Amino acid sequence: MADGAVGGPVLRLFVRLVRRPLLPAVRLWRRNLQLRVVAGTLLMSLAVVLSLGFVVIAQVSEGLLSAKEEAAQSQAAGGFAVAQEKANTPSTTDGPDPTAVDSKVGRDASTWMSSLVKQLASGGQSAFEVVALGAGTGETGPGVRGARASGDVDPTASVPMALRKSVNHATGTFLTPSQIRYSTPGTEPEAALVIGKRLTDINGEPYDLYYLFPLTQEQESLNLVKTTIATAGLFVVVLLGAIAWFVVRQVVTPVRMAAGIAERLSAGRLQERMKVTGEDDIARLGEAFNKMAQNLQHKIQQLEELSRMQRRFVSDVSHELRTPLTTVRMAADVIHDARVDFDPVTARAAELLAGQLDRFESLLADLLEISRFDAGAAALEADAIDLRDVVHRVIGGAEPLAERKGTRIRVLGDTQPVIAEADGRRVERVLRNLVVNAVEHGEGRDVVVRLASAGGAVAVAVRDYGVGLKPGEATRVFNRFWRADPARARTTGGTGLGLSIAVEDARLHGGWLQAWGEPGGGSQFRLTLPRTADEPLRGSPIPLEPEDSRGNRARAEAEGRLGTADTAASAAGTNRSPIPPRSAVAGATPVPSDPTALPGSGARVVSRPGTRPGPGAGGAGGAGSGSGGGDGTDGSDGAVDHAQEDATGGR
Repeated sequence: MADGAVGGPVLRLFVRLVRRPLLPAVRLWRRNLQLRVVAGTLLMSLAVVLSLGFVVIAQVSEGLLSAKEEAAQSQAAGGFAVAQEKANTPSTTDGPDPTAVDSKVGRDASTWMSSLVKQLASGGQSAFEVVALGAGTGETGPGVRGARASGDVDPTASVPMALRKSVNHATGTFLTPSQIRYSTPGTEPEAALVIGKRLTDINGEPYDLYYLFPLTQEQESLNLVKTTIATAGLFVVVLLGAIAWFVVRQVVTPVRMAAGIAERLSAGRLQERMKVTGEDDIARLGEAFNKMAQNLQHKIQQLEELSRMQRRFVSDVSHELRTPLTTVRMAADVIHDARVDFDPVTARAAELLAGQLDRFESLLADLLEISRFDAGAAALEADAIDLRDVVHRVIGGAEPLAERKGTRIRVLGDTQPVIAEADGRRVERVLRNLVVNAVEHGEGRDVVVRLASAGGAVAVAVRDYGVGLKPGEATRVFNRFWRADPARARTTGGTGLGLSIAVEDARLHGGWLQAWGEPGGGSQFRLTLPRTADEPLRGSPIPLEPEDSRGNRARAEAEGRLGTADTAASAAGTNRSPIPPRSAVAGATPVPSDPTALPGSGARVVSRPGTRPGPGAGGAGGAGSGSGGGDGTDGSDGAVDHAQEDATGGR
């Protein structure tokens, strides 16, 4: 087990070390179409050339060897006939002494054998060598004093033992490939064809005669063919690669130009156009692309002009309405103060007029604020503030509404300072919107406000246990004038722009405003701000999905981590909702990851100005529809937040 535990990390480390130098090449291969096409053409061409070369070389080799075998057998057959004819020619002895016949015959046979080998080899003119061996295993037999060979050939080493056995045990001619080995030191052996046959000498004694035909010329011819095929194949492969590169370049270059121009168009440089030459398909593509870019530029300019006109109209109308509104307000105040002298119907009308004028003033103020955001004129006045003070001021202002609703507002995580460089007015406006919305939609249940700080981030989360959000509503909750329930009356006189302004305030700080909710299980809105100005956020100290959500509680019950008291309270559906322990918030640490890069269920993450937005990021005032994930937190379950988030709108 220990070896396996150690081997795993070592193997992963080895894989990382091997992959690291290969990553640039892999990235180039994936991104370069021309490289892939040329490389594929070269590989296929090389495969074809190699296959063709192997076939040609095999055919040529077989042809050369067959021709050599036929010529060798013809020459060897003539030599065997000459040798046997010489052996059959009668010979005479020297002297009348019969006792000396045997020794004289032996000397004549040995001399005759040496002379025969020289005579047969001289006719070949180095085209072949001749070897004579005694019958049997190749040792000197009766009538033969030893092996004979022409040139410097080693007779016993050059003739294979298998061929000798075949010649000794059967009649006829036998052929086998072998090597000619020389007795001279330093001489390399040569490939050859060896042909052997059993013959008889002048005394009628058997011996073996072998012809050795070197294959030097055939090998040279085959090497020449190989060199020619290799040179021609290399030339063909290079030529095909160059052709592929040239052809693909003609197609890829305009595509690369189009891709680069498209990227510049997406970056806002709408005047970019492709250079079009010729009348071919690529030229028509370039003309169509330029026409599309021109129409797109025209439409965008029209929309920009319309947007400027709309913003100017909203700003002008908002300013122009202030003067008559002030006059109407003064008259309404006089009427409202004198309502005690009116009949009940008129007095009620005076009260309604005063309330609607209050809402009208709020709407004008919000419209002016939105117009400043749209025009890019909103400025941040950051200073070091303690979010606990801001939270307590907000809760104090929302207490009358909470009392009317029968709601308690609880604060967690306020035992330690939560300091951040922020605009106190804007942060208070964001939290006021969140707390008032939570009280209004909380169905009289508790509202929990959590504060936490960790790393370079601070966060405030507002949790209610009311109607919650249906699937998909978290992507629209920040839209301007959007309402979760259109049939629901606004008891607090909201304008429908509160959350839209709040999300712009969060973006102005470089922070995130995110929403989570479940039908019938309440919702949670989380504001995350950097501890210091211009510091990028990498996580939030509070999880976006609260620990007492149905999903987390189900997982906790499955793991046996939920107490029976909390389970019973959840089943009973009491008015007071369970609140997580303080340690779950105060001790949380952020996960070092950007929520905009994490997967999620569609919740928008508000990115910092000037930074790359998360997937599907939408601008202020529009309905965002992309998906970005909530950040992970270290709470009791360490789960990564997957909630629907959107950058725009109002609840």
